[in-house]
Amino acid sequence: MTPPIRNIAIIAHVDHGKTTLVDAMLRQSGIFRDNQVVAERVMDSGELERERGITILAKNTALFYRDTKINIVDTPGHSDFGGEVERALRMVDGVLLLVDASEGPLPQTRYVLQKALQAKLPPIIVLNKIDRPDARPQAVLDEIYDLFIDLDATEDQLGFPILYTNAKTGVAHRSPGDSSTTLQPLFETIVAAIPAPAGDPAAPLQIQVTNLDYSDFLGRIAIGRVFGGTLRRGAEVAIAKLSGQLVPTRITKLFTFRGLQRDDADSVSCGDLVAIAGVEGIQIGESITSLDSPMACEPLTIDEPTLAMIFTVNTSPLAGREGTLVTSRDIRDRLQKELLTNVSIRVEDADTTDVFRVLGRGELQLAILIETMRREGYELMVGKPEIVVRAENGRRLEPLEQLVLDCPESFVGIVMETLGSRRGELTKMVNHGSGRVRMEFRIPSRGLIGLRGLLLTETRGTALLHSLFAGWTDYAGELASRSTGALVADRTGKSTAFALWNLQERGELFVGPGTEVYEGMVVGENSREADMDVNVTKEKKQTNMRASTADEAIRLVPHRVLILETAIEFIADDEFVEVTPRSIRLRKKVLDAKRRPRRWQQIRSSLPTSAPA
Repeated sequence: MTPPIRNIAIIAHVDHGKTTLVDAMLRQSGIFRDNQVVAERVMDSGELERERGITILAKNTALFYRDTKINIVDTPGHSDFGGEVERALRMVDGVLLLVDASEGPLPQTRYVLQKALQAKLPPIIVLNKIDRPDARPQAVLDEIYDLFIDLDATEDQLGFPILYTNAKTGVAHRSPGDSSTTLQPLFETIVAAIPAPAGDPAAPLQIQVTNLDYSDFLGRIAIGRVFGGTLRRGAEVAIAKLSGQLVPTRITKLFTFRGLQRDDADSVSCGDLVAIAGVEGIQIGESITSLDSPMACEPLTIDEPTLAMIFTVNTSPLAGREGTLVTSRDIRDRLQKELLTNVSIRVEDADTTDVFRVLGRGELQLAILIETMRREGYELMVGKPEIVVRAENGRRLEPLEQLVLDCPESFVGIVMETLGSRRGELTKMVNHGSGRVRMEFRIPSRGLIGLRGLLLTETRGTALLHSLFAGWTDYAGELASRSTGALVADRTGKSTAFALWNLQERGELFVGPGTEVYEGMVVGENSREADMDVNVTKEKKQTNMRASTADEAIRLVPHRVLILETAIEFIADDEFVEVTPRSIRLRKKVLDAKRRPRRWQQIRSSLPTSAPA
C-alpha cells in the first residue's frame, strides 16, 4: 500500500534559512543514523554552492513523518535562478514560505510568492531566525499580509497557518515563546495544511520532467512528478517531445527519494516524485505518457532572459597555457550541454562562428556558468553584459527592475545621487529606527550593471542590494558609464616592482610584481577618464654612480585582486574578461595600441551633438 504523500517546496529570499531548515527537518525525521557524519547545509552539494553559501540548483529530498511521506524541494533564493523555482513549483501541492523575522519580505520573497499564488498553491508562512536580537515578528507578519493583498491573494490563500522557527537549533513554535523544543509543529502543519496530491492511479500515465541528472552507470536520469496513472519498471511508454512528436521507449530503472538517497522501485503511483534512468534524449518540460492513450502535460512557462553576454574564444598571447578546452567547438558543445539542464538560459550564434551570445536572468547566473566552465578546464573571453531590448508596437522597450537597498542613514545622500545618475526612481523609503534605511527604487536593468561594486565602495561595504525583474518600460536613453579609464600595458613581459611603484599614484593596480603581461592587457584603473598606456616591465637602471634616491625603498600598495563578478562589472564596451582555469585578466578588444580607438573619442562620439547657436 502506498503511504500518504505531501509534496512541498521551500521558497524564500536568499539567505533566509531554507537549506538550514531542510537540514533540521532531515535530522529530526530519523533519516540519518545516530553516528552518521553529516555536513552542514547538506542539500548544498555543489562545490560553488558550498563556497558561496547559496543554493544554485533546485534539489529534492524526502522524509517520513509517522506514516506520511513528505517530498521536499529546496529552491534557490537568488532572482537570477528564478527558472529553478518555476520548475520546482510544478512538482508540488503547497509551499513553505520562509521569511527572516528581522529583514521581512524582500524582492525574491515577492517573486516566489507571486508564482506560488498564480499556481494556486496553499502557503504555510514560517518566520525564521526569531532568535535574532533585532527580530520583529509581528511587524514582519503585517508586511507579509500587505504583500499577499498587493499580489491579489484570494481569501482562502490569506488564511495561511503561521509558524515561528529557529532553523539553526531546529525548533518550531505555533506562537512565540510556547514550550515546543522540536520541529514537530512544523511537520504536523505540513500534513494538515498541504493537500494530498490529486490524480487517479488507474488513469492513463502522465509524468512531466522538471529536472535532469546524469550517472556514469545509468546515463541520463529524468526527475519529475507522476500526475496520473502508475509507472512500472519494464513498461513500454512514449516520450511526448516539445515538438509534439511521440517517441516510444522502455523504462529500465525507477527510483523514489528517501533522504539524500534514491531507492529502487518496481512501480511509482500518481502524486509521488520519481527518477527514471536510461531515458536518452529526454529534455526538461517533456512528458512521459501512455503509448495507448497519450496525454502530454502543459509545457513549462519560464520567464524570458533580460541580460546577454558575448562568449568567445580566447585569442590573447597567453591563450592555451592553462586550459585544455580552448576551441570554439569545445565552447559550443559545453553551452549546448548547459541548455539541457538550465531552462532559463538561451544561446544564440553571432556573426562569426567563434562568438556566442548567451542570454540569462542576471550577472550572477552567467558568472556562475563561466566559473563552472573555467573549473572544468575551459578558456574563453566574455564581454560586457548588455540588456535585452525588444520592440513592441513601434516602441523600444527595456527591462525594468525593482531594487531594494538597505544602508546606514549616513550614506543615504550618496546612494540617491548614484542611483539618480542611473535613472533610478525612489518609490518607497522606510526607517525602522535601527540606524539603517530601506529604500525601494525602480531602475532600468542597465543601471544595475556595475552598481553593486560601486555602492559597496561608496558605503564602505555596508549596503545590501536585492533586485527583481518588474516588467518592461520605454528605453530610457544613454546612462552614465564608468567614469574612469584603464591603465593598459604597452608591451609584453613581466611586471616589475620598480615600474609598479612609479605607477601606483596614477590609479589602482590589478597586478603585482612578477606577473606576465602583454600589450593591450588592462593592469589597473586610471584615476582619470582617459585610458593610459603604461610600461609595467620597466626595470631600474644599474649604474656605478651613486644617486640621492638610490637607497629609497620600494613600498607597493597591495593591488586589487579581481574575482570574476567584479571583473565583469568593471569592464567597458571595448574590453574583454579573459577567463582561464587559473587566471582572470582584463584586456582591450584591440590589443595593438596604434589601431585601438581612444576612450575619449568613444565617449565624445556617444554624446549627443549640441545644436549650433
